[in-house]
Amino acid sequence: MPFREINSKMVEATVVPGQKMYSQRGAMLAYHGEVSFTPNIQGGQGGLMSMIGRRVANEATPLMTVEGNGTVMFGHGGHHIQVINLAGDTLYVEADRLLAFDGTLQQGTMFMGAQGGVMGMVRGQVTGQGLFTTTLKGHGAVAVMAHGGVIELPITPGREVHVDPQAYVAHHGDVRNKLSTALGWRDMVGRGSGEAFQLELSGSGAVYVQASEEKL
Repeated sequence: MPFREINSKMVEATVVPGQKMYSQRGAMLAYHGEVSFTPNIQGGQGGLMSMIGRRVANEATPLMTVEGNGTVMFGHGGHHIQVINLAGDTLYVEADRLLAFDGTLQQGTMFMGAQGGVMGMVRGQVTGQGLFTTTLKGHGAVAVMAHGGVIELPITPGREVHVDPQAYVAHHGDVRNKLSTALGWRDMVGRGSGEAFQLELSGSGAVYVQASEEKL
């Protein structure tokens, strides 16, 4: 179910009979046609165990099930919206950044400590990003929210990308991440530039970076 970008802060989705989509509650701006919006107690595709996993991880943003026949416009908080099309791969994104996504995508939760070991856990504690992150896998479209514009940076073998953790939005592909502390202890305790921690992503895929260090 592709999204049509109306402007940088609004997208439109076509809803057709027999196909579901999910959106963050309160994200519907307008619609026409015979469309229903139902609070989703299972948190999207993935079933009860997936929902429990996200709630234990504090990674469960309330969702609506959207279905029927018509078109719906989505937006939230005036945030910039980035549409990401998946072709069988997995998107890693924090739940509160999800605006809307295809119901065909399989939703789950991943422990970020599994990517980068202890440093993955340090990332969650230091940067404010969760130890867990939401995953969406399959073929379909995802609309995510960010502050300011978003740029997609390719990640290729042997050429890792370093990102300010606060500017990180999402990534997809066969990518590993870890928190690097390239600067000295003086910077880590707040006496330097404030850029002591960097998120290093390596492998093959892409990372989405927002034009701000502000959390949603």
